[in-house]
Amino acid sequence: MNTLTKITFTETKLALRSPIWVLSGLLSPTVLLLGLGAIPALRTESEKTPGMRFIDAWVPSLVVLTIALMGLQAIPSVIATYREQGILRRFATTPVRPAKLLVAQLIINVSVTIAGVGLMIVLGSAVFDVPGPRHPLGFLLAFALGTTAIFGFGLIAASVAKTGRAAGGIAMIAYIPIMFLGGVYLPRPLLPEVVQNIGAYVPPGVKAMEDAWTGAGAQPLQLAVLAAFAVGSCVLAAKLFRWE
Repeated sequence: MNTLTKITFTETKLALRSPIWVLSGLLSPTVLLLGLGAIPALRTESEKTPGMRFIDAWVPSLVVLTIALMGLQAIPSVIATYREQGILRRFATTPVRPAKLLVAQLIINVSVTIAGVGLMIVLGSAVFDVPGPRHPLGFLLAFALGTTAIFGFGLIAASVAKTGRAAGGIAMIAYIPIMFLGGVYLPRPLLPEVVQNIGAYVPPGVKAMEDAWTGAGAQPLQLAVLAAFAVGSCVLAAKLFRWE
């Protein structure tokens, strides 16, 4: 077992001892989907969502919720708390490269994100016959780029915050507008057109996921913008990050 595997295993055990983030990322989208699906009006076609039920149109927004929860709340809080407690500094004095601790945290939180989205898709299909993405490869590409961009934003918050609580507060600057533009607070079909257009190019790329899920597929410009956000946020996080 190599060093990264050992650290990931240890960090996973620590995450499961205080499982609030793991349970939130894993269960929140599914619980919300099941709750929304219990409302009969959301299981019928709407003028705002021609050709599909309201609940079907809301699934990409619940993917946004999962990515934002883990990328902008969980990982900034954990890493900034490690810095606050001096864990990153102590790691820096050992032969083990402290970057491996960050990689381990990314593996855990991204895995929870993927598992949470996967569970929602499986149960949504089984319980409410929610269809899967029409263009799975396009959806996976948009999901990967959007997740990378959002986790990059989360690492930026973790880089400049002195405490876990401060990291959560800083990340809220991005968290709230991303949730709004992603249609989590109010379904995107009900948002003004100008807001929908802005949200189409803001990570994690809800429009690209919508188009891959129910439309003609993610558009190249949407994916290019997401890729630019992903690269830019990760590069900026790497430049700002400090161990102490």
